[in-house]
Amino acid sequence: MKNFAVIGVAGYIAERHLRAIKDTGNNLIASLDKNDSVGILDSYFPKSSFFVEFERFDRYIEKLKRQENVQLDYVSVCTPNYLHDSHIRMALRRGADAICEKPLVLNPWNIDALEAIEAEGENSINAVLQLRLHSSVIALKDKIISQKKTSKYEIDLTYITSRGNWYGISWKGDESKSGGIITNIGIHFFDMLTWIFGKEQESDVYLREFNKASGYLELENARVRWFLSIDECDLPNEIITSGKRTYRSIVVDGEELEFSDGFTDLHTKTYQEILSGKGFSLQEARASIETVYNIRNTKIINKGFKHPYLCK
Repeated sequence: MKNFAVIGVAGYIAERHLRAIKDTGNNLIASLDKNDSVGILDSYFPKSSFFVEFERFDRYIEKLKRQENVQLDYVSVCTPNYLHDSHIRMALRRGADAICEKPLVLNPWNIDALEAIEAEGENSINAVLQLRLHSSVIALKDKIISQKKTSKYEIDLTYITSRGNWYGISWKGDESKSGGIITNIGIHFFDMLTWIFGKEQESDVYLREFNKASGYLELENARVRWFLSIDECDLPNEIITSGKRTYRSIVVDGEELEFSDGFTDLHTKTYQEILSGKGFSLQEARASIETVYNIRNTKIINKGFKHPYLCK
C-alpha cells in the first residue's frame, strides 16, 4: 500500500484521482485545497487529513515522516494549470513522485526546469495522458502502424464541450492561468494526435477566441483540421435534442473513430501504469505542450485548409 496526498482536492477532476487511489488499493494520508467543499472525501477516504493552508499541510507531512515514520510516496496535483510546476516541485522536495493532471505545464521551458529538478533526485514526474490508454485510441495507433501508409492521413477533429457562464469567471477563463481552451480543453487531443501521427511540422490558426478556436495542424503522418469550442451553440442538433452537452468526433480518412464512451476508468488505468513503473514522463508530454504553445502564439490567418465548421 502506497501513501498519497492530493493537492487541489476540491476541484472537478480530483474525484477521478481519489477513485484511482482507492481502486488501486492505496491510501490517502492528506489532501489540500483552499476551498473546503470536500465532502467527496467521505466516499473515498473519510479518515484522511484535510487542510486549507499549505503551511499546515506541509507541517503534517513532515510530522508523519519524523514522528511516525510514515513516508509520502506520491503527490497527485489537481490544482489550476499555472500552479502545476510549483506543486510538482513541492512533491519532489518531499521525496515523493508526482502525478500531475493535464496540462502538465503551460510552456515548454517549464518542462526544461522540471527536468533539471527531476535529474537532481531519485523521484519521478508522471503526466496524466489518459487518452493514450483509451481502447479506441490504442486500436487506431495499432492500425496506423500496421497499414504503413506512404501518404498522410486526413483528419477532422471536433470537440465541443459546453460550459456555463461560471467558466469565464473562474481561473479557467484567464488564459494566463489556464492556457485558454486550446490548452485546457484541447491538450489531450493534441497529445493523442502527436502520439499516433508524429511531431508537428506546420500549424495555422484561423480562429482563436475565448470560447472557440480552430486551425490546421500538419504532423509527420497526418493533416489535421481541428475545431474546439465550449459554446453550446456549436453543438450538432442531434446532440442538443438528446440532452447531451458534449460532442467529440475524430474522422480519419473519412472513417469515424468510435469515441463515445470508455472514459470512466482511464484515471485508474493511469495509476495502475504509474504504480507498475510505466507512467508517462516529462519527455512524453513535451510534444503536445509545444504544439498548444505554438497554437496560442501563432498569428491568425484567413486562408487555409479550414475545418468544415468554419466553412458553413
